Amino acid sequence: MLTHRALANDSTPMADQAYDTPDARWQAVATRDKRADGVFLFAVRTTGVYCRPSCPARSPKRANVIFVETEEEARQLGFRPCKRCRPGEAAEDALEVQAVTAAARLIDEAVAANEPVPPLEALADRAGFSKFHFHRMFKRALGVTPKAYGAAARSRRMEAELRDGNSVTDAIYGAGYSSSSRFYEAAAARLGMAPSTHRRGGEGEAIRYAVASCSLGLVLVASTDKGVCAISFGEERAALVEELHQRFPKADLVSNDNDLTATVESVVDLIEQPGRGHALPLDVRGTAFQERVWQALRAIPAGQTASYATIAEAIGQPKAVRGVAQACAQNPTAVAIPCHRVVRSDGALSGYRWGVERKEALLAREGAR
Repeated sequence: MLTHRALANDSTPMADQAYDTPDARWQAVATRDKRADGVFLFAVRTTGVYCRPSCPARSPKRANVIFVETEEEARQLGFRPCKRCRPGEAAEDALEVQAVTAAARLIDEAVAANEPVPPLEALADRAGFSKFHFHRMFKRALGVTPKAYGAAARSRRMEAELRDGNSVTDAIYGAGYSSSSRFYEAAAARLGMAPSTHRRGGEGEAIRYAVASCSLGLVLVASTDKGVCAISFGEERAALVEELHQRFPKADLVSNDNDLTATVESVVDLIEQPGRGHALPLDVRGTAFQERVWQALRAIPAGQTASYATIAEAIGQPKAVRGVAQACAQNPTAVAIPCHRVVRSDGALSGYRWGVERKEALLAREGAR
């Protein structure tokens, strides 16, 4: 049986060329870059301790810092482990993340090969953990259970089959579902509409929408029978409606202010008083990766921000910073999925689909600026 160490070493490189110079490593320490954890350690001559790059302790002076590759090397030089960042424990945490990443890769490969997704017991056994511990570890690292991750991966392939123009039946079997009934049990929750309708750009889907005024300009709110599918800011009603038509080119779009009164009020409430939270049902459609990002965004409390790198790490893909930024830009429901709470690592606001001024205003209301 492979241990979790063997699994991690087989699937994930332990060195990162982005940190192969002293200047790059110092930059990682200065910015507390968690992506560098497990790549190298730094030791401080004046305190006699060694730390991982993301250590939250007060930053040392550059002249007092040396870089080492391993804990053993640091100890041989006479340094002791930091009690704040606990570098030994951090290495074990990183090892668990690597084991989860390897397991996720096995699931993706099984789906790509039209093979059954490995059961929890097999994944845990291969990683060298009990199934109960591995289940908790997987969900902590990726935000979803192994079963949910497998379902999302297979559903994502189903959507790709539909986009390629295959018939619904061919797409179902092409994505590896054993029967059409097994697919229909899971598809409605992810696609939000019948699969054939999804392939035809929402043809036959009834979407109600309304446009209202708020302190940030106009806001369009659109909803299916399942929940809110779009929230957009703008300056002109016609432009907002046109954007909705482009997103759902073949859906039956109906302007319906009366039926959406309560929903629009909840959205405006969320804009004006963001700290109150919301219970809006959402009907959003994205890839498995996008949905993991959006789930992570909803976990950011009002009044706080997170960097793109932090979100990438939270979903178990620390190098997917650019992908996280793209998922934020493709967020279909402003404020309900709070992509405005994501900033650059240096705290700068970066871009925002509906204008940086609105992003700054939202963060100021939440007390995050």
